[in-house]
Amino acid sequence: MRKWLWAALLCGVLALVVVSCGGDDDDDGGGGGDAKKAPAVDANAKGDVNWCIGKDTSGAYGTAIDLFKKENPKITVKLVELPTSADEQRAQLVQRLRAKSDECDVLGMDVVWTAEFAAQGWLQDTTDIIDPRKSDFIASTLETASYEDKYWAVPYHTNAGFIYYRKDEVPKLPSSWEDLYAEAGKGNGIVYQGFRYEGLTVNFLELLYSGGGKVLSDDGKAVEVDSPEAEAALAFMADGIKQGDAPKAVTTYMEEESRRAFESGNATFMRNWPYAYSLGKESKIANDFDVGTFPSFKGGDPASVLGGINLAISAYSKNPDAAAAFIDYATGEAVEKANFLESASPPASAAVYDDPQVQKKYAFASDLKAAVEQGQSRPVSPVYSQISEAIYNNVHDALQGKAEPKDAVKQMSDDIQKALETF
Repeated sequence: MRKWLWAALLCGVLALVVVSCGGDDDDDGGGGGDAKKAPAVDANAKGDVNWCIGKDTSGAYGTAIDLFKKENPKITVKLVELPTSADEQRAQLVQRLRAKSDECDVLGMDVVWTAEFAAQGWLQDTTDIIDPRKSDFIASTLETASYEDKYWAVPYHTNAGFIYYRKDEVPKLPSSWEDLYAEAGKGNGIVYQGFRYEGLTVNFLELLYSGGGKVLSDDGKAVEVDSPEAEAALAFMADGIKQGDAPKAVTTYMEEESRRAFESGNATFMRNWPYAYSLGKESKIANDFDVGTFPSFKGGDPASVLGGINLAISAYSKNPDAAAAFIDYATGEAVEKANFLESASPPASAAVYDDPQVQKKYAFASDLKAAVEQGQSRPVSPVYSQISEAIYNNVHDALQGKAEPKDAVKQMSDDIQKALETF
């Protein structure tokens, strides 16, 4: 694989991971515009559309605009690039929306922003855009665009984690996390994203969800994380470090530290995102590893946690008809396939993973589709960033031995309750 694809994989797919870091905790509860219903897709739409989204490091967004222009010459889409950092993207969008600016028609949003932006009245209801095409999307991706029984965005790019394993050290991927850690202890261990940041929230939720636990009630108004399931998940992670199944250094690892440790031969297993696959195939262990979907924990169903980007229409857009037409096309199969082939941006569209060209280029396409299908959303709340901080801070304390898992879960619950009370 040529080196340009390395860059595309790292800047494109990893961006979908890093973009889900939440944002700052500022939330003055200031109201946005009144909730509006976005128009259904109109073939006669015309005019100008501004698409505000993070920097186009992979070229995917430019490709989407070019393909759309060929089919829709009456609509001109301008790309308004925001910073690379997810926090800075969110800050700039929030600034515009609080000012009721009409600069942005289409908003490129991290999947965890949906509830916050919808609750503030900053988005138009996109249910009429999604409903005619609902079966096109992998069902789990639609959950990331939903808040209070309505759709406020349309899934564009998605992402879900893999287990990487050394097939020269273990014959097959264990079917449970418990067996996987046991094998890790016999070999060179497991590495994952254990640093104090969003990645650790995701790693914890993957175990919590599989074990039957929850963070919030279904309506998002009550804290349910102080549970035997959460304590079991956290104790399992902490014991893994104590027993040497995972190295103590894992509490300093993000995605790249994990990848480098695995490629250096210092781990039998690795939890990471799909971007690491092609990079690994250019490393010294290129022929010695494979990937698979997550195993189960405590006998539950395997669970992954989704990242990605959704497209929404600003409540202050002056051309929602053209914005709806662009979103409908950009989230369709033609753009999704082109983006996946050219920049390794995983599609929310189910059919793309089964495309012969995609299957030929990406050996992991079927595994990635399965990982997305088993994916779940992070806690849906307007104060998600504060909830995530409560999770990763307390999980990290337990992993470092600064708090017992039971006490850490109790403190996590208290911190999340305080977060809910701020909105």
